[in-house]
Amino acid sequence: MDKLAKGIEEMKQHNLEQAAKWFTEAIEDQPEEPLGYINFGNLLLHMKDYERAQRFFERAIEKDSHAATAYYGLGNTFYEQEDYSKAQEQFLRAIEEGLNEADVHFMMGMTFVHQEHYRLALPYLMTAAEIDEKDIDIQFQYGLSLAQNEDIDHAEQQMNRVLQLEPNHSDAYYNLGVIALYQEDVDKALAKFNQALEIQPEHMLAANGKKQIENMLDS
Repeated sequence: MDKLAKGIEEMKQHNLEQAAKWFTEAIEDQPEEPLGYINFGNLLLHMKDYERAQRFFERAIEKDSHAATAYYGLGNTFYEQEDYSKAQEQFLRAIEEGLNEADVHFMMGMTFVHQEHYRLALPYLMTAAEIDEKDIDIQFQYGLSLAQNEDIDHAEQQMNRVLQLEPNHSDAYYNLGVIALYQEDVDKALAKFNQALEIQPEHMLAANGKKQIENMLDS
């Protein structure tokens, strides 16, 4: 196992100091290779040391301007600091450099969501959902994006798909309740809110939705 692999393994075990040691040695052994800098950047990002993480990712890009994962790491650094426009630039560059994994499309979509550009978010979240059909967070956010773009029928289908992956997903039930209200099916909405509350009794949005329906039925 080479030093980078050892560092990654230590990082997975949360032995961050030992991981830093292996990544440092990998950089010292091969200072012109970008992977050492990228992995050290990921470690610093994990530690929320954003300023130093940015420097390491930028150093990797200096070594190889086509290092797609360096742009992805740099995008995550900006994203974590809520600088979504800068994050977008880096995620887009990562995609242009050939990174075609679900995560980069998902993160690109989420930068648009945070800026309330829901129509622009949709194709990226759809692509992420197509690439990784088993990732619950990706599938759920794609469902939300469909709803935000008023594609209600497909949003309903997508939330049901989330429940196939995770039967106890309270937020999926809540959103199915909202969709049912949009479809003017009050009984169905109430049932979905109740299902959300069975799973998560402190689900405030579902509790509020249930209360509004009950007040409406009592009036």
